[in-house]
Amino acid sequence: MRCTKCSSLDDKVIETRISREGDFIRRRRQCLNCGHRFTTYESIVPADIYVVKRDGRREEYQPNKLREGIRSACWKRSVSEEDIDSLIQTIGEKLAQTPNGEISSQAIGELVMEALRNLDEVAYVRFASVYRHFKDADAFIDAVQDLPSKQPEADGADEKHPLPPQPEEP
Repeated sequence: MRCTKCSSLDDKVIETRISREGDFIRRRRQCLNCGHRFTTYESIVPADIYVVKRDGRREEYQPNKLREGIRSACWKRSVSEEDIDSLIQTIGEKLAQTPNGEISSQAIGELVMEALRNLDEVAYVRFASVYRHFKDADAFIDAVQDLPSKQPEADGADEKHPLPPQPEEP
């Protein structure tokens, strides 16, 4: 594999992990030229699945391209690589079931947004803002308001942001 830092083709595999489902392999590599470490993924690409872009172009489905978009949306969120890998796997399985081997990029975007909505709401809004090309703040606010509201616990405290105890009045 070509190093992402110095473009050298000499590297060594320092760690290999197989997904829980056994459908892909994650490898950590180290460049023998500069020492930079990077990750690669190996998976079986479903045969003859093409993505139809908004402008009508057709291109072969590339799970790594989808992975990078999801990873960007999940940046600095508590979403693990395993969660992202599982999401990519689930979407890949749905795409493999397409009857004619073609699916629109909009349909893939909707699948991703549905999965992210259940996984992490902030990642969902980030992905939606790029995918839906929000034109103004109102469109962004509408997307956030479409999220199901979380009901506070019965005692009125939120687990992530508990309210400090209030002093009792005499």
